[in-house]
Amino acid sequence: MTAALAEQAEAVLRCADGREKTALSREFAARWQAARARGETPPVGRADPPDHPARPARPELLSPREVPRRRPGTPEGRIALLHAVAHIELNAVDLHWDIIARFSHVRLPMGFFDDWVKAADEESKHFNLMCDCLEAMGSHYGALPAHAGMWRAAQDTAEDLMGRLAVVPMVLEARGLDVTPGMIEIFRKAGESDAVAALETIYAEEVSHVAYGSKWFHFLCGREDVDPKDRFHALVRRYFHGALKPPFNEEKRAEAGIPPDFYWPLTEPQ
Repeated sequence: MTAALAEQAEAVLRCADGREKTALSREFAARWQAARARGETPPVGRADPPDHPARPARPELLSPREVPRRRPGTPEGRIALLHAVAHIELNAVDLHWDIIARFSHVRLPMGFFDDWVKAADEESKHFNLMCDCLEAMGSHYGALPAHAGMWRAAQDTAEDLMGRLAVVPMVLEARGLDVTPGMIEIFRKAGESDAVAALETIYAEEVSHVAYGSKWFHFLCGREDVDPKDRFHALVRRYFHGALKPPFNEEKRAEAGIPPDFYWPLTEPQ
């Protein structure tokens, strides 16, 4: 008997190896999507997700201040940049399965689960694209230290679904829309076409992940009859540590359903 979706989500979270985790993620996503394409409503079920997802022995996780800075104009710097993106993507896989597992008790439309399964599947693809690029450049995921604070937003919002949607897709993933075009240009200038193609895939697909956050945040605000902008500002100030930093990719943010009056007021420290 196939496990319910929330149990599958927990299994992904408890798998330590990055390639194995993403293989499991993609397998579960394919099963869910095939069932939905047949018009079925598979069980969501319930789960007991861990406070922290399982992680491989490497990379060594450091505080943000301890992670070495490398110049992107050098091959070593470009490897470090891809390694950082791979780390972000692996955390995103866990974040998207965690929102399914941790909030499976909340009454939500099936479309909510459809969206986050698709996002988790795409983040799994993105991690593997980054790993492939690193290996082609003579490195691998785990070869360099990485940011230890990536899971903080999940911990802070473990009891607050609206807070999770506000901070993870609508702030952290939206930041990816701001910075990825610059990264693409770095690899284009270096003539590294595989990395350019991988980052362009990530950039195109991340818009929908931010949009899922905005869509379900607005859905919950409507259900509670609260103003989405005011609630967003309150939640980001509660859970996000520091002010938002421009420049912003206003076009892609708008495409994802986040207008400027959501984020510009948050550039001022409170």
